Amino acid sequence: MSKEKEIGKKEAARDKKYFNFWRKWFQIFVSHVLFMIRFKLVYRLEVIGKENIPHDNKYIIASNHMSTLDPPLMGAVLDKPIAYMSKKELFANPFMRWWLNWLGAFAVDREKLSVSTIKTAITISKTSDWVLGIFPQGTREPAGKITKFSRGFTAIAKASKCGILPVGFTGTDESKWLPFSGKIIVKIGKLIPYSDDVEGMADKWLEDIQELTGFDYTGK
Repeated sequence: MSKEKEIGKKEAARDKKYFNFWRKWFQIFVSHVLFMIRFKLVYRLEVIGKENIPHDNKYIIASNHMSTLDPPLMGAVLDKPIAYMSKKELFANPFMRWWLNWLGAFAVDREKLSVSTIKTAITISKTSDWVLGIFPQGTREPAGKITKFSRGFTAIAKASKCGILPVGFTGTDESKWLPFSGKIIVKIGKLIPYSDDVEGMADKWLEDIQELTGFDYTGK
C-alpha cells in the first residue's frame, strides 16, 4: 500500500472524540471571525433562507463548489460546526493535514467510498454538535454550470438516514480583496427529507442547486 493510500485510510476514520470542543472552537474562529471579516467587508455577503436550517443534525449539507472559499463560507453561514469531507490527496501534505484535522475534516476516496468514511459519517450524525458537509461535484468548477456530480453522497445519506440540505453559492469564484468589490450570495434551500429512494434524493438535490444558483447542469 502506498503512503498516500495509508494516509487516506487513516484520515478517513474518525471517532466521536475527534469532534471535540477544541476543533469546534478552532473552526468557529476561522470561519466566523477570520473569514467572515473578508466575506462581509470584501464580498458583501448575503444569506437567504437561513430559516430552512434544521434544528437537529440529521442532515447533510451539500453545496456546489467553485473555490477554496466554499468550505469556510459553509461554516460561516451555518450555526453548527461542520465535518468536511475532503479528498484524500489533500492529506498527503503535512501542513494541509494539520489544517484539515483542526477544522474537523476527514478523508474520502473519490473513486471508491470506503467503509471508514461511511462509519465516520454515521458517527457525525450521532454527535449532537456537528453536521456533515459535502461538495458532490468532487472538485471546483467554473461559475455558471455544473458539468458533473457524484451520486455517492446519497450512499452516506442512506447509511446515516439523513436528509440533504441543498446550499447554493454564487460569487465565490471571483478573487477579490478591495473593500466591497465582490458579491457573494448564499441561498439555503428546503431540506430534502430522507427517503429509501436515494436516486430520487440526488435528482432533487441537482434540481434544487440549479434553482438556487441559476447554474445549468450540462453533464449526462
